[in-house]
Amino acid sequence: MTKVLVATDKPFAAVAVNGIRNIVETGGFQLELLEKYTDVRQFYDAVKDVDALIVRSDKVTKEVIEAAKKLKIVVRAGAGYDNIDLDACTARNIVAMNTPGQNSNAVAELAIGFMIYMARTCFTPTTGSELNGKRLGIHAYGNVGKLVAHKALALGMKVLAFDPFVPAEMIEKDGVKVVGSAEELYANSDYLSLHIPATKETKQSINYRLLSSMPKNACLVNTARKEVINEQEMLKLMNERSDFKYITDIAADINEELMKFAPRYFATPKKMGAQTNEANINAGLAAANQIVDFIKNGVTKYKVN
Repeated sequence: MTKVLVATDKPFAAVAVNGIRNIVETGGFQLELLEKYTDVRQFYDAVKDVDALIVRSDKVTKEVIEAAKKLKIVVRAGAGYDNIDLDACTARNIVAMNTPGQNSNAVAELAIGFMIYMARTCFTPTTGSELNGKRLGIHAYGNVGKLVAHKALALGMKVLAFDPFVPAEMIEKDGVKVVGSAEELYANSDYLSLHIPATKETKQSINYRLLSSMPKNACLVNTARKEVINEQEMLKLMNERSDFKYITDIAADINEELMKFAPRYFATPKKMGAQTNEANINAGLAAANQIVDFIKNGVTKYKVN
């Protein structure tokens, strides 16, 4: 019988697990769970004889792939998939997928919440400012960026976006102004919401040159990946500009050094963008449905390798 493993150091909610089980077993497959594991060797052992794998932020390394002798598909329940070794999957003809859009609203709401938190001086009695009338730059207009734009417009913000991979007319129909470069976007944004993936091209691309061009009292909001930030250059900027603010859902590698700038710098203890009941359930069920559809019908719609 086809075996599907859900391996989650940070488990899905019980209702999501029940939903995944229902989808998998209705499809005629067997579901196995590995939750809250404390040693990666437990992961290696659990994948030995499974045909399909569902993970959240768990790292599917080359070693995991090598241990999974029967694996045909791995699905990351979420949008980002840099926790999966795509080269190792491809070398073994294993299909890797993500579940785009399932946690987008949760991340977008967090991004807006971050802006309000920083605008209102981290909820202290100190006089803050309003988002209404401020310029918001959206760097990458995908599922999350689009939702952030919609919510910001409802708050009265002026929204700009840069994404060379999305036709300008698609962005403009949302009431968002398209700019021609990242440089133009940063130079004209009071708040900048970052949604680019971590790739060879984007890692450390958010650098001193871009950030230093932002207006006085600007705020960078990062719900994407820490790897896209050039942290040493961020540190330099924070030292030079007492007005600049940075809030992130992914604590920097130099988090302790940046913490001295609190409250202008704030990082959540753990990544929490997708940590809502709704996103948890949606992503898990989508992953299960994609596995069933792939094994039964060969559908590879969300393949990323």
